[in-house]
Amino acid sequence: MFRPNFRHTNKIVKNLTLISEARAIVLNAPLIPKWEVSLRRDALLRSAHSSTAIEGNSLSFEQVSDLAAGRDIMVRRKDKQEVLNYLEALEKIPDFAKKINLKVDDFLKIHEIVIRETLENPGDEGVFRNRQVYVVNGATGETVFTPSPTKEVPGLVKEFLDWFNSSESTEIDSVLEAGITHYEIVRIHPFIDGNGRTARIMATLVLCKRGFDVKRFFTLDDYYDKDRRSYYAALNKIDQNTLDLSEWLEYFTEGVAASIHAVKDKVIGFSKDIKVLKERGQIALNERQMKIVEWMVQNGRISNREVRILFKISNRAALDELEKLIELKVIKQKGKGRNVHYVLQ
Repeated sequence: MFRPNFRHTNKIVKNLTLISEARAIVLNAPLIPKWEVSLRRDALLRSAHSSTAIEGNSLSFEQVSDLAAGRDIMVRRKDKQEVLNYLEALEKIPDFAKKINLKVDDFLKIHEIVIRETLENPGDEGVFRNRQVYVVNGATGETVFTPSPTKEVPGLVKEFLDWFNSSESTEIDSVLEAGITHYEIVRIHPFIDGNGRTARIMATLVLCKRGFDVKRFFTLDDYYDKDRRSYYAALNKIDQNTLDLSEWLEYFTEGVAASIHAVKDKVIGFSKDIKVLKERGQIALNERQMKIVEWMVQNGRISNREVRILFKISNRAALDELEKLIELKVIKQKGKGRNVHYVLQ
């Protein structure tokens, strides 16, 4: 079975301490649901923009936001499809995280979602590569990394997933497990294309599965996109004979710490001196209620009919959900008769 090789260096321990302190502030801060939706949506958009930008996608953050909102934009078809694919993969992370064991077919499905309709040969989507690939410096054309031989890929992935699904992996700090997962997938390079994006989705999956990012406020990709040269340098610095991941994990935990501190600053800014939070504290919503709030943030309002369609439930069940949100003072009713609708407080 695959076993990662690394040391808990002073830098890693320091980064993990900073991450833990900032995470506690974020998760315990009193936030109204509208702000939670805003933070979650911002993390989703930044992840999609940054992770595809690292691989050369030309879309701006504003264009990614437009795509996520369902607007059509005039850009290269492949660039648009890459972003839509990554957004879909991010949305499906909780479904994959619920699985007790992640199977090879699940891993291939994640890649298929990430790469769908973007390759010249559709037969390369969601399958292991059938030929040797090389990581090349786009500026110089120089080969900077030669991944494992093609014939070894299925066995290496199986060994990695055996560790990923084992109790041994959960004994490691969740942030370190995410960093190890990221590196090992890039090292094996199991696919013709989309290895980096798949690795970053899998790292995010670890944080979701381990309960580290229960509110899904954090993004791993923004930090790495801001300095792509350092990102690739950190990946390429690992000695392929010893596979000591300590330096990579120093860099990876530094990125997570920067991401979480950025969210912490936003949360403190949101909740500072807000009277309603002093009166009511944190408001916990279930998944269905949060989706109603997300709809309202995007569309400004919601009706009973839209709730029924959204969840395929009865009129009475829709009213129950809306009344609970009114009772919590999250939303309020407006209009009369057929014009009744609901807006955020």
